[in-house]
Amino acid sequence: MMNNSQPKFWRDPRMPHMELRQVEDGRNVCYAPHSHTQWSLGAITEGESTFRYRDDEYAIRAGTLVLINPDWVHACNPVDNQPWAYSMLYVDTAWLTTLRYEAGLIQEPRWQDIPTAVLSDAAWFARYCRLAVCLTESGRDLLEKQTEAVEFLTALMQELAGQSTQPPPRAPGVLQDLAAYLDRHAAEEISLDDLCSRSGYSAGHLIRAFRQHFGFTPHKYLINRRIQLGQQELKRGKPIAEAALTAGFTDQAHFQRTFKRLVAATPDQYRQSLLNK
Repeated sequence: MMNNSQPKFWRDPRMPHMELRQVEDGRNVCYAPHSHTQWSLGAITEGESTFRYRDDEYAIRAGTLVLINPDWVHACNPVDNQPWAYSMLYVDTAWLTTLRYEAGLIQEPRWQDIPTAVLSDAAWFARYCRLAVCLTESGRDLLEKQTEAVEFLTALMQELAGQSTQPPPRAPGVLQDLAAYLDRHAAEEISLDDLCSRSGYSAGHLIRAFRQHFGFTPHKYLINRRIQLGQQELKRGKPIAEAALTAGFTDQAHFQRTFKRLVAATPDQYRQSLLNK
């Protein structure tokens, strides 16, 4: 019998800037707080769930879209084991930045966070669902898929461009440098002493300040980055053991447990569960 809680992933090497994930029964799909390097757009297609986005929490239900900025900590989980289903579109940040810039929606070709977190609009939800069908149907032409994606995202970015809110405070330069250091050395062993030496902060102050600005402690930030590295390796078709090692996990079992906790899919499901084989 088919397991409806198993996620399905659509990917096409001809459209490397986009990936779609679908789950038909999300009752057993639970996420620990995590982030993505991509901009993400999700649709609740059945039932309801709880969407935690940085310091805010939203009760969302079928017909709702959620918008997630790159590197913003979030989690979406079932309510009292009630059935729910969702679809999530991941869009490469650099590609979407270029799309917005060329459409005249941002002043420079640099990512700008989108303040809207939840969109409850039947017309936009319907357009999203049409795009998901177009992407995942094997009989559609590549040009059609590319056209639908560009038209939908351009129109949505134009819709959201007029909305503004107070942007979150930017992390101090020393913390930005520290995060960049963790990004570059995510697969290596890093000590708290080393981070304190680089920042000039005491251990307690460093952990508190880092969590305040990034939503993670330095350790959880590092683990999140390692899982993202593992995802990249799995997309390339690398064996799970090799992906784990490249991402900085010396214990494959630890990699698999952590991957499932943050991605809500096993590494093997992520690597092999493609809708357009």
